[in-house]
This record gives sequence, C-alpha cells and structure tokens, in this order.
Amino acid sequence: MRQYPIYKGLQKPLSYKGLKGRFIGWGAAALAGGLLLGGLSGAFINMYVGSVVTILSIVVMFSLIFFHQKKGLHTKRRDRGIFIQPSRLKISYENKKQHF
Repeated sequence: MRQYPIYKGLQKPLSYKGLKGRFIGWGAAALAGGLLLGGLSGAFINMYVGSVVTILSIVVMFSLIFFHQKKGLHTKRRDRGIFIQPSRLKISYENKKQHF
C-alpha cells in the first residue's frame, strides 16, 4: 500500500512578537498609522508634540489590539443567562375518541 505525505499547514498558530493570526496585520497598521499621525502632527504643530502623539497613539492602539486578542481570533457573541428554545411541535394531549 502506498503512503502519501499530507500537508497539514503550519502546525502551530502564526505569531509574531506576541501578536497572533490576523492581529499581526492590525499591529502593522497600528504602527504605520501611529507613525503617520505623529509625523503629520510633528510637521504641522511641533516636533515634541509629534513625538508624544506618535508614542501615545502606538501605545493606545497596541493595547486595544492586545485587549481584542484576549477575546479570541474570531469575533464571538457571548450571551449570558438561561435561554429556553420554544418547541415548534404541535402535539395535543387532549382526550381523543378511540375507535375500537
């Protein structure tokens, strides 16, 4: 009997510097957005203000990303409580006439 190797992907979740999966792209976008925002504010307002804006925006965006990452890779709706599903069966328990 012949055996063929099976490709099973990465075997481990993709992670880089603490970011996992799709959050790697979010982290790159946060870094680029923070640098762009800080560079623009530094060019139009002041170099010191631009550096503060750069640092604060990157820190805030990365903390939001890590907060979302703890919830899981996919957005899930988590309802709390007890839910009773109504039955759609139409069963009547009335006395029926029996024909003998």
